[in-house]
Amino acid sequence: MGPIRGVLAWQSVLDALVQAGAAPDGSGSLDVLDLGGGTGSDAVRVAALGHRVVVVDPSPDALAASARRAAEAGVEVEGRLGDSADLAEHVAAASVDVVICHGVLEHVDDPGQAVAAAREVLRPGGWLSVIVPGRVAAVAARAAAGDFAGATALVEAAPDASWDLAGLGPRRWFAEELEDLLVDHGLTPVLSQGVRALSDDVPGVVVDGSAGAREELFALERSIRRIPQFAGRSAGLQTMARLESTSHP
Repeated sequence: MGPIRGVLAWQSVLDALVQAGAAPDGSGSLDVLDLGGGTGSDAVRVAALGHRVVVVDPSPDALAASARRAAEAGVEVEGRLGDSADLAEHVAAASVDVVICHGVLEHVDDPGQAVAAAREVLRPGGWLSVIVPGRVAAVAARAAAGDFAGATALVEAAPDASWDLAGLGPRRWFAEELEDLLVDHGLTPVLSQGVRALSDDVPGVVVDGSAGAREELFALERSIRRIPQFAGRSAGLQTMARLESTSHP
């Protein structure tokens, strides 16, 4: 088992695939879009499970790295240069079973536009998996560091504010804000869970200091990830939402 952060991030991708109809081990034959997929670390592993994968990312260097990674793994991952703002130019409408949108909405100027763009490429019955940074965890981290003014600013910030201009860094979310955003754009949240509810607070010396500690922490994270009280304070918030067959924007 690798670093716990990476293991939990990959598990969140597997969870999305399984929710969309893949086998329990994530294998299958789905059309998957990794929006903002960067260097393809997830996309290549998804392709190795049998899925057809497209990565859309605004960085030519990242897409080149993704192509090299795919070639080395002996799988096919198609890279397209773009982002959520011009997604319709790169991916046909109603052509995708699953959109993986992890670590994207906190960086874009208009999260609603990004969700709307992802929705348009989903087939009826398709799934959108979103992961965003949790606001509760960020507030707790600033408070623990003695930055009480910063913690208060994070609590009071409006979800549609320009966070970077306000000096707050990437946008952070409450779980309810994320679900409301998805509902507002015609998607039905089905499953929400935390990613890294506890692991960011566990010192590396504890995780690496005894045999089996990493596996035990992973099992603990898995056991609490869907308990609302723990999920809401996670460093990452994941919601998987479905585009209903009769849904309208």
